[in-house]
Amino acid sequence: MSQVIFVLEDDADIRRLVQYQLEGAGYTVNAYPAVGSILQDAERQRPALFLLDIMVPGGDGLDLCRRLRQNPTLASVPIIFLTARAGENDRVHGLELGADDYITKPFAMRELLARVKAVLRRFERPAAPGGASVLRIDTLEIDGNSMQLRVKNELVTTTATEFRLLDYLARHPGRVFSRDHLLDAVWGDARFVTPRSVDVYVRRIREKIETDPETPRFLKTMRGAGYRFDLPKVKEAIGSAVGLATE
Repeated sequence: MSQVIFVLEDDADIRRLVQYQLEGAGYTVNAYPAVGSILQDAERQRPALFLLDIMVPGGDGLDLCRRLRQNPTLASVPIIFLTARAGENDRVHGLELGADDYITKPFAMRELLARVKAVLRRFERPAAPGGASVLRIDTLEIDGNSMQLRVKNELVTTTATEFRLLDYLARHPGRVFSRDHLLDAVWGDARFVTPRSVDVYVRRIREKIETDPETPRFLKTMRGAGYRFDLPKVKEAIGSAVGLATE
């Protein structure tokens, strides 16, 4: 079955063109001129991706993105913003809400299709080498095969990009990575991201894995250098804090 993409775009010409191009590339498209029933429809038929215009009647794409990230059923579905807002602050705000990519208008259809494929590929491909290892570090369990994160045995929802960044850092403990290195390793072909984008994602990951995000135990900032994942010290009774299990 073809992957389903939900498109929110109030401009009829752009909406029809995007739908035509996506369907021509083999996707199934549900297109909406306004927020309306998109959330309810997505709960009934979970899409592979959301393409959201920011400024639409009856609400906006930013608010819808926020609601999607708070919805347990839809929180992990990737989101790409389509918008005329090209400023870095606008991009960062979209990232803070949970977007995975950001395409500014006007855009070429070839670029749109390439970015859609890139985000879907990043979401589907196992992050761990071989796609079969579970990394356990203290209170964290990172399953690279299912792309699932557990904190204190509780399942924590992440976006694909959040998971990939955490997984990459956790599998190289003690190493300091610059923001540019992380951009290449995790985002690769996503052109919209900047070093500031990495900071946004690190902050979001800390909120999910750290007891006190302001004083992180795992994900440390190395001023002037980048970020490092530390293996925290644990009590003797706990035993080894790190384990690898192959399923």
